[in-house]
Amino acid sequence: METWTAAAKTTIDWSHCPVLESKPGTQGGAWVFRGTRVPATAILRNLSELTVPELSQEFPTVRRDQIAGLLDFIAQSAETHQ
Repeated sequence: METWTAAAKTTIDWSHCPVLESKPGTQGGAWVFRGTRVPATAILRNLSELTVPELSQEFPTVRRDQIAGLLDFIAQSAETHQ
């Protein structure tokens, strides 16, 4: 249980994710994929039900390599906070 609590308190510094950007005038400053208006949360919320190719079809302005970059960044962040 302690491990879960520690993991839940870990925050990710999205400003270091190379495939994301945050602009005040785009989606209220939410973290979106560079060059798009698609929030990272849209991909993450759909990840349990859709594959990466399906996500690319559902969100055509987001490239597969951007989705892979987001997932890789999250994995690296999790490793850093172990």
